[in-house]
Amino acid sequence: MKKVSVITVNFNQSLVTEDLLTSISVTNTYSNIEIIVVDNGSKVNSVPEWTVKYPDVKFIRSDANLGFAGGNNLGIAAATGEYLFLVNNDTEFTAGLVETLVKVLDEHPEIGMVCPKIRYFDQPEMLQYMGFTEMNYYTARNNSIGQFETDKGQYDHLTGPTGYAHGAAMMLKRECIDKAGLMSPNFFLYYEELDWCDRIKRAGYQIWLVTSALIYHKESVSVGRVSALKEYFMNRNRILFIRRNAPAFAKLVFCVYFILIVTPRNIIKYLKTGHPNFIKWLFKAIWWNITQNKNSTKLGYPLQ
Repeated sequence: MKKVSVITVNFNQSLVTEDLLTSISVTNTYSNIEIIVVDNGSKVNSVPEWTVKYPDVKFIRSDANLGFAGGNNLGIAAATGEYLFLVNNDTEFTAGLVETLVKVLDEHPEIGMVCPKIRYFDQPEMLQYMGFTEMNYYTARNNSIGQFETDKGQYDHLTGPTGYAHGAAMMLKRECIDKAGLMSPNFFLYYEELDWCDRIKRAGYQIWLVTSALIYHKESVSVGRVSALKEYFMNRNRILFIRRNAPAFAKLVFCVYFILIVTPRNIIKYLKTGHPNFIKWLFKAIWWNITQNKNSTKLGYPLQ
């Protein structure tokens, strides 16, 4: 029985994280696991209280917010499992989740990473993720299969290779990290798992969806559904992802597409939705990519 390290990152959402820990304790029957919670520079440090409340959980406190990738990388460094299960703190486990994913990794040496079916927590019959299509490097667009549809089993036959993992819940073999490296921390937030998946696939591994495993996701608890932070990093990292992963000609086409189509479209959207202040963050996202190399760790956004 392989040891599984369950890793999650908390940022100013202690009650949400506690809900996750409760769901694991209630539903999990896989015995060989360790649970690691990284507190990513939250304003209130809950770790001393948690250490008493959850004596079997390993807690790590970072005084700075390291972002999604940096926080998970900190947890990975402390993990001792052969398999690493990275889950958002706003997810909740279901029965058999860990066992089902482990079984697929055990039986298929060609698979490096697996994801479960993901449904929305607030609408528990609605799908969020049943795999991703491959990336169109000319537009930096792909699709989440089945998203917003009622789950009637219509995609349960899709167990098998998928374009990308979903960052809310992905289990991978440690050997993938040995060959492909950790998630790149310079993304900070958004697109880092897509970049990671591309590197894992280039290292020779497949990424699979396992439809018989299920997790629930509360979605965007940490950053909110609409925010300047989200708009900045979504635009910045969409460009950065292409710079790091697309072929040369596709990069050129994407640049033209982003400037002539995406930028005006986003500006119109911001004005129509009453968020004209987002326009400056769109241009800051573009400027960051003009002035910084693709491995730069400068964020270009003031964190509080």
